[in-house]
Amino acid sequence: MKGYVRTPVTGSDLVKGVGVWYYCGMPSKHIQKTYVEDSYYHIYNRGVEKRVIFIDNEDYTVFLSMLKRHLSKKHQWDKQGREYPNYHEGITLLAFCLMPNHFHLLVYQKEDRFVITKLMRSVCTAYTMYFNRKYKRVGHLFQERFKASLIQEDVYLQHISRYIHLNPDNYQQWQYSSLQYYLGEKSSSWLDPNPILSLFKGENYLRFMEDYRDHRQMLKDLKSQLADN
Repeated sequence: MKGYVRTPVTGSDLVKGVGVWYYCGMPSKHIQKTYVEDSYYHIYNRGVEKRVIFIDNEDYTVFLSMLKRHLSKKHQWDKQGREYPNYHEGITLLAFCLMPNHFHLLVYQKEDRFVITKLMRSVCTAYTMYFNRKYKRVGHLFQERFKASLIQEDVYLQHISRYIHLNPDNYQQWQYSSLQYYLGEKSSSWLDPNPILSLFKGENYLRFMEDYRDHRQMLKDLKSQLADN
């Protein structure tokens, strides 16, 4: 599979094909955490002290718009005519889910080993500024560090995508996940579900989502290796 890690991870650091966790300090611009190129990661972060970070619909929409402006093929500019950093060539967003006090991303990092850090810094810093201004607060909004877990096998990509989409109890109606893109109800240039869907070889993704017995069994294998554990 394209995207396999070329540097082996051995011993207790590798369990059933999922690599060791990687942590990145935020938001210091002087820290550049490197990740493995040509690889897949599950990224997770939550509110400081587990606080709610998405209070109303506008908050969810603004966060997604910030992902979009950095990941779209088409470059975007702010009101002052300054171009936002564009990471489309360096990273692909494969799946996401935003929950009231945390979020999940599934990404494929290409050749730039710093692009995960760059994207997370751009989005989380801008969203914190927006949130603090709107709710008249100061200080950090997210935990000091986000977590990114390296994924190395096809089967784990499939099951982690399901794990992400099953976060909401009402996952089929939840507006703030990528499930609608997986079901063919939406499409965009800033999110690409095809690398995951291609692993199913014609299997119905919604049926895969609803296979709770299989999901529970896989969750036992995955839980300790996910970025949000």
